[in-house]
Amino acid sequence: MSSIRFYNARILTMKDGFEVIDNGVLTTDGARVAYVGAASGEPKERKYDREIDAKGNLLMPGFKNAHTHSGMTFLRSFADDLPLDRWLNEAIFPREARLSEDGIYWSTKLAVMEYLTSGITACFDMYLKPYAIAKATEECGFRCVQVGGMNNFSQSIEEQEEWYDRLNGNNPLSSYIFGYHAEYTCSKELLESLSALAHRYNAPVWGHNSETASEVEGCKERYGMTPTELADSIGLFDNGGGGYHCVYLSDNDIEIFRKHGLYIVTNPGSNTKLASGIAPVSRYIKAGIGLAIGTDGPASNNCLDMFREMFLVTGLAKLHDKDASSLDGNDVLYMATVGGARAMGLKDSDTLSEGKYADLIMIDMSKPEMQPVNNITKNIVYSGSKADVKMTMVAGKILYEDGRFHIGEDPEIIIREVDKVIGAMR
Repeated sequence: MSSIRFYNARILTMKDGFEVIDNGVLTTDGARVAYVGAASGEPKERKYDREIDAKGNLLMPGFKNAHTHSGMTFLRSFADDLPLDRWLNEAIFPREARLSEDGIYWSTKLAVMEYLTSGITACFDMYLKPYAIAKATEECGFRCVQVGGMNNFSQSIEEQEEWYDRLNGNNPLSSYIFGYHAEYTCSKELLESLSALAHRYNAPVWGHNSETASEVEGCKERYGMTPTELADSIGLFDNGGGGYHCVYLSDNDIEIFRKHGLYIVTNPGSNTKLASGIAPVSRYIKAGIGLAIGTDGPASNNCLDMFREMFLVTGLAKLHDKDASSLDGNDVLYMATVGGARAMGLKDSDTLSEGKYADLIMIDMSKPEMQPVNNITKNIVYSGSKADVKMTMVAGKILYEDGRFHIGEDPEIIIREVDKVIGAMR
């Protein structure tokens, strides 16, 4: 296991708010952080495999992309400018049905490359063929929490239980959580079976929830309840979990989320592009609900960029509330890092703290958009971009540095293989 020492760094640990340590030192011992703090408090000198002069650049926890469909990179820019129902039923579902395990493997690796360039150190992935996804992310050294996307057409209860048993506890980079695609693609009987499975394992459940107004109205017509109320009525959230999108939650839905300690993952880029609506994020914060941010998939958002998502979260919230002070940039940065880690169950990847995983990024503070440093966290949220990401490290291994990938695969091969995947679909 290698060890690395960063020195002359600014360090935002996110452990005790947003205070930045100047002239800081961070060391790793294998996959975990060994020391983080002021240079004056560093333990006695030891030898490291590599020492990196940060030159005043910022070290901080990596972003957690808390809602993704990584394997959908093969459909980037393939079915744009369609309403959600036509986008799914006419363009996406028919091609996904023809997608091989090998296709998902290569398409996932392409997504990992993009995550790393955006400072993303983990994703919360809902897609097909979980073994292929785990193989691709583990080979790259990337952290991935998978969630079931069960519906009436794929991913049975028996398969979810198998994946839960086989994908948890074997590799620290991989884990699996129960989930369903959405209420409108699942029968009530199927959701009840998932609830029973989650109760057997005392496990959380996740799913798309109230993404569009028509989704909510359709559920009310079928059951006289919102998607959240239906899930609550069958005990689906008794052991926690949460929902993706959550654009149209009622007062009672919000209370159900608060009561069960559920998380909401907001996806402003996707919701904007598909005209789904603007989630009332500031309202959820006031209700005490845990929040995280996701890009959604590269077929609905196209761009897997956490900087763009952070700006959209705060910008759309201000527009929605007609109040420029309604959502503070620091709250958004917390959602993109600590909030995402905790929503995904990554309790050892949330902050830069001794003993936790060394899942971190370096932001280049010499870039014009990062100067002057009147407020370093607001610079990240309001003026930062993925071009400012100098390095991305996962579990103590540098996977991306100064434009170069260290993921055990030639990027040109990955791109060529994904081109073959989409070529077979045309």
